[in-house]
Amino acid sequence: MMSSVKVECVVKMNTLIGEGPVWEESDQMLLFVDIAGQKIHRWSPATNQIQSMETGDTVGFAVPRRSGGYVAGVGRSIVAVDWSAQMMTSLVDVDENKPNNRLNDGKADPMGRLLAGTMGKEKRPTQVEKKQGSLYSVNSDLSVTKHLSQVDISNGLDWSLDQKTIFYIDSLALTVDAFDYDPSTGHLGNRRVVYRMEEGEGFPDGMTVDANGHLWVACYNGGQVINIDPATGTRLQTVTLPVMKTTSCCFGGPDYSDLYVTSASLGLAQPEISHQPLAGSTFRVSTSAHAHLFVDLLMVTGSICLCSGERARSQRSTITLIFWIIFSWQRLDSALISKFP
Repeated sequence: MMSSVKVECVVKMNTLIGEGPVWEESDQMLLFVDIAGQKIHRWSPATNQIQSMETGDTVGFAVPRRSGGYVAGVGRSIVAVDWSAQMMTSLVDVDENKPNNRLNDGKADPMGRLLAGTMGKEKRPTQVEKKQGSLYSVNSDLSVTKHLSQVDISNGLDWSLDQKTIFYIDSLALTVDAFDYDPSTGHLGNRRVVYRMEEGEGFPDGMTVDANGHLWVACYNGGQVINIDPATGTRLQTVTLPVMKTTSCCFGGPDYSDLYVTSASLGLAQPEISHQPLAGSTFRVSTSAHAHLFVDLLMVTGSICLCSGERARSQRSTITLIFWIIFSWQRLDSALISKFP
């Protein structure tokens, strides 16, 4: 177990499906979404103030852009978000032949591609039309590549420290998988299982990678985040939270020593809500044993034509990788930042 763990509720807000936390280094704010609540939120630890924007449809993720604004997955559309104007511009659609699908988790890869997955219609949480989802990448020219199909719930994504492996979760498979990854082409291959969920751990959901190359996986219906060594397939640590529907996590804070964990309330019966009054809130897990400094500055610079100021990958874009800066003892958060002027 992790020594001297402190878990505190920092954003007390009953989101339906809180998800996709990203630490915004420039503003020292936590970005996250409420998928079913159809909102993007930004929370300031300094002021404890929350800013929000309605998306008008389910929103699976939002990725910051250096020039301001975001790229988000809304419904089946990748959209550019102008935060100051509270406006969105559609860039490209996916799963056009599957109107009941929606985008779920998404992140930028080390070269600036956006990887995002879809899933079928949910009858209730974790009960979906199976094998309807896919995993896509979207390039700077808005060309779309489908990497996987027959996916149940496309979920957590992250990359190894050398960028040659991508970790991926299809939640209902109850595994964390890895693929060989070519950062120059975005090609995936050699799929294998690096961890199988144990009984009682719940469904693997969102995840992040630390500076040791270990995975931190939020366990939906498990009430915990588990730390995994993908090289050995072993669980190293467990952090228990006061809610069962933990959804995703990222590292942040001034010295990146804090693990932020989102959660959901949708699907809880009234007796469960009474026992979990903080369901849907966001939590901060702090450790006093050692400070993990992480700076995830894997950022991409480009010129996306559609809505200047939006963080998505838009039309023609010249991508310049700035890179991952990893200090000793630092945790590498895989919520990558797309940078387009």
